[in-house]
Amino acid sequence: MPKIRHISFFILLSKAIMPKHLSASQTTIDAIDRELISVLASDGRIAVSELAKRIGLSAPSTAERIRRLESQGVIRGFTVQIDPAALGYTLQAIVRVQPLPGQLHLVEEAIRRIPEFVECVKVTGDDCFVCRLYLRSIEHLDDILAKVTDRAATSTAIVKTTPIERRLPPL
Repeated sequence: MPKIRHISFFILLSKAIMPKHLSASQTTIDAIDRELISVLASDGRIAVSELAKRIGLSAPSTAERIRRLESQGVIRGFTVQIDPAALGYTLQAIVRVQPLPGQLHLVEEAIRRIPEFVECVKVTGDDCFVCRLYLRSIEHLDDILAKVTDRAATSTAIVKTTPIERRLPPL
């Protein structure tokens, strides 16, 4: 059974990645919402009654704010975060991927199909993608990269430590 480190949730606050059905003018986040988000970010399993006490509202008002933030796309969902090492993934790598001419969509599809690619962003510059992978060994890395190197050039860095875990943008 994997060791569960903590429960958290993803929050969408940036206008640049806001759902297309929601305009920036429809989203108003006040100081109470920020406090609510902050508390939920530190303890996603907190009871609504306890959350209400911490932010100074009634439980029904707090529940309604959570529903509103979810419907506006500010709170995207709740999830479990696990320790990859508990699943045997002892290495983490950052891979920059530069598709060969005419191969962009094929490389993107290949990356989507490989579960060890846990995150991938399309970027500007010489590389088209910057990806994060979880791996069991260096040989595992070689096996994964072999699935894309016929269509792309790659540059890999092994992660030594993570001094800053993924966190919320400033509230």
